[in-house]
Amino acid sequence: MKIAELRADLFRIPLGQTLSDSTHGDIPAFELVTVRVRDEDGAEGLGYTYTVGRGGAAILSLVAKELTPILLGEDADRTEQIWKRMWWALHYAGRGGQASFAISAIDIALWDLKAKRARLPLWVLLGGHDPRVPAYAGGIDLWFPLDRLFAQTEENLERGFRAIKMKVGRPDLREDLARVKAMRERLGDGFPLMVDANMQWSVDQALRASRAMAEFDVFWLEEPTIPDDYAGHARIAREAPLPVATGENFHTLYEFRTMIAAGGVDFPEPDCSNCGGVTGWMKVAHLAEANNLPVTTHGIHDIHVHLLAAVPNASYLEAHGFGLERYMAEPMRIVEGFATAPGRPGHGVELDWAALEALRA
Repeated sequence: MKIAELRADLFRIPLGQTLSDSTHGDIPAFELVTVRVRDEDGAEGLGYTYTVGRGGAAILSLVAKELTPILLGEDADRTEQIWKRMWWALHYAGRGGQASFAISAIDIALWDLKAKRARLPLWVLLGGHDPRVPAYAGGIDLWFPLDRLFAQTEENLERGFRAIKMKVGRPDLREDLARVKAMRERLGDGFPLMVDANMQWSVDQALRASRAMAEFDVFWLEEPTIPDDYAGHARIAREAPLPVATGENFHTLYEFRTMIAAGGVDFPEPDCSNCGGVTGWMKVAHLAEANNLPVTTHGIHDIHVHLLAAVPNASYLEAHGFGLERYMAEPMRIVEGFATAPGRPGHGVELDWAALEALRA
């Protein structure tokens, strides 16, 4: 079935509270770029990507002005062929970055459309391993005082989470250690607690932090240094005690291949909204499986729950939708630590376009 129409839109979504991490600072809102692909029969697939406040207009332009003209009239079911065509169309000016965000949003929409036409949930179409996926609450809370951090934690426990991630990367490591210690005491022994430095540290700083945090039984240390430092990640993974998660800032399969080959990651963390969509994410998941590694996710959990449910090497799902659930018909729920991939055809996400219209950027 041929692609008859492709529509892209940009919205600026205010957060219920300003969030913060060590790299991006305060985050009062995020940008949502949506893509709707319609075929000749009128069936429609939805895809989307996001930024933490900058770059959305560039992604929108790439979708609307560069990719849409070359996709109209193409066979919507041939996702691999379309992916390759988008990749090479933007390769010289892309090879990652905002080009990968644009490709991702379109690819997600095409897979949603394909699953709807097949009358299958996306996770089943992709392989159908296990619809129940363990999930953790991804806090963006670096500058929260302890009472606010504890309040957020209690809310997450009440929502059904049985694993939590907190931010680290304050200028004084002693402050990070005190906060991690306090969270461990609050959660108790054995409760999965992840920490995320958002690329803040040098390799030597990350080594010191990992060694110091080991006594608090941290499940993983995420993005301890810049994603481009493959040798540095390998040194951290080799010389420090905590497992390393990284990959949310990788936008190509080749970056994951290089990091895995270097031995710099224990939990590869592809984000389908920026690493090439469903097509790109699944390639990374299979690469991880071939290297005996579990795969995890970053952001847009309503899509990622399908992808983790499809593969046998799934680890934790990060649950953080930046408040987008306020504009969804049926947002994902957590029950006793697990999310369940929905049984509706496609990925099952339906947005409230009337409410979003007031947020058009």
